[in-house]
Parts: sequence; C-alpha cells; structure tokens
Amino acid sequence: MEMATGRLLQEIQLPEQKSYDDGIIFPFVLSPNTAQVKLCAFKEAIRDHKPWLESLLQKNGAILFRGFPVISPSDFNDVVEAFGFPESLYVGGRASRTKVIGRIYTANECSPDMRIPFHHEMTYVPDCPSKLFFFCEEEPGSGGETPIVLSHIIYDKMKETHPDFVSRLEEHGVTYIMMMSNDDHPSSFTGSSWKSAYMTDDKKVAQQRAAKLGTKLEWTGNAVKTITGPLPAIRFDKGSERKTWFNNLTGPVNGEDKIYDKDIFIELGNGEAVPDEAMRDCLRILEEECVSIPWKNGDIMLVNNLMVLHSRMPLLKPPRRILASLCK
Repeated sequence: MEMATGRLLQEIQLPEQKSYDDGIIFPFVLSPNTAQVKLCAFKEAIRDHKPWLESLLQKNGAILFRGFPVISPSDFNDVVEAFGFPESLYVGGRASRTKVIGRIYTANECSPDMRIPFHHEMTYVPDCPSKLFFFCEEEPGSGGETPIVLSHIIYDKMKETHPDFVSRLEEHGVTYIMMMSNDDHPSSFTGSSWKSAYMTDDKKVAQQRAAKLGTKLEWTGNAVKTITGPLPAIRFDKGSERKTWFNNLTGPVNGEDKIYDKDIFIELGNGEAVPDEAMRDCLRILEEECVSIPWKNGDIMLVNNLMVLHSRMPLLKPPRRILASLCK
C-alpha cells in the first residue's frame, strides 16, 4: 500500500463502508497522511498515481477522498482537471443544474427536502458519463447524504427474487416517457425544461439533438412528450465482467407509492407495465445494500457510473451544498 500510494494518499476505514468476499471495499476511502497537506500536493499525487486510482475505481466502484484541503468550487475544478478525464456534457439531462465554474455544476437543484430515487446518471442517453465527481462545499446539518450501491448486486438479487420479470426486462428493455415544459421547474428532480435539456429554444434544433440521443419528441403547443427507448435495462460491464441494473427502475413507477413525479412513465420495451411488487422489492434491496456516509466539508466522491447507482436523502437540517462534475 505504501508503495502504491506514495507518501500522501493513505487508505482509511469508515464504519459505514461495506466489504465483500471478492475484496471490494465500498467505497474505498483515501485520506492525507499528514495534517499539513496543500492543494498542489494533492493534485500532484492524483497525477502521479492516476493508473492506481483508476484501478481502485474499477475494482471498488467508488472512492471517497476525505480530509484534503479542497474548499472552493475552483479548488474542486482543479482536482477534477488533475484527473484529466474528458468532460461529459449534460445534453438531454433531466435535472435542473447551474454551471458554477469550469467543469463544475450544482448537483440536482430540486427541493432539498425531497428524496431522489436511486439511478445511474443519464442511462437514457447512448453515451452516458462513465464517471461522476461529487464535492461537499457545505456539509449538511443533518440528512442530505448521497447513498451509493453496487449495481451488479441489485441485478443478482432481483434475478433471485423475480427471475421471470428480470428475463422479460433483459429481453424487452425499458422505454422512458416524460412530459417536458417550456420552463424549468426546479422543485422537481426531473424539472428541466426542453430548452435546458437540449440547450436551445429552437424546436427544430431540439428535435435534431433529441434524435441524436435516440429520443423522439411529440409537441403539444410549447410542451413536449419525450419517448426514449426501448433501451437495454441490464448492461454488461466489461470492466468488472458483471451484469448491472442499468436503468431507472428503482421503486414503484405506478400507483400511489410511485417514486417519480406525475410527468414520468416507465414501461417495458414491449409496452407491458412494470409490476409494482417487483419494484417494491427492488426498493427494499437497494435500501438494504446501499452505503450512506454523512458528508463532511471538503469531501470528494468519485463514482464509476457504469457500476454504481446513487441517490439523495432528504435534508433534515440545512445548509447543504454539493457540487458535481460529469466525465466521459
């Protein structure tokens, strides 16, 4: 470990982590081994040990960097740049976000007291980000964690619990249907307007950009129905050689306990309804298997978006400011 980490990065344990028989430590946590570390030394350590950090991310799915001197959005941007991953643009994204600086955006701007369901980022576009960075600029008074969970475990447990449903899902995929309006609605976690999602106020341009992402737009005045899919719901992750639960089916999508707002509908690719019982079990499995570490100021979490689903707990006591950056 000492050799691989050089003199600055050391592994630490947190009580919330999970460890698995195959050696996965989730998430892997790194901390400076000296109290007097400077930001430039942290950036240099990232550049020097990038292959090792990438192999840790590939094996474990997520890395939490805790205790490093990352204070401002600009510091966070410098850290993201030090990794050197290409930026992934949020074209077609469904959440309201605002650019802060460089490659840094606000995380989802919906009301902080709302729970955001588990999801892989942008599963509904062909070229979704493969890595996500989250940064805690202001730690929550209470609540507001970002739970994470290994997607292959969800696939394995759902296959065990609902084999028929999972085989239909593998055969038919999923279709996402969503209503988008002319204006952003930050109160909803999928509150982006079509203008923000497709970065234009020209309907023709929006239509072209959506088509490139495999989405069909049906206009009704200035509102639009977006139809994406059928898309594969289960993905084979080449890096880990495992099947993952690569979709947004992470709780009931119909009825009164629906996890999404009224403007979102998800069905199997053949038009069949998604069974609520399977989705209630999926939600229970996600809650049992996830890891939820309270944020501390300066935390940076790097997530492999192809292996890990993330969520957001309701904020119980403000403040909370979490920023994000998406990478290819």
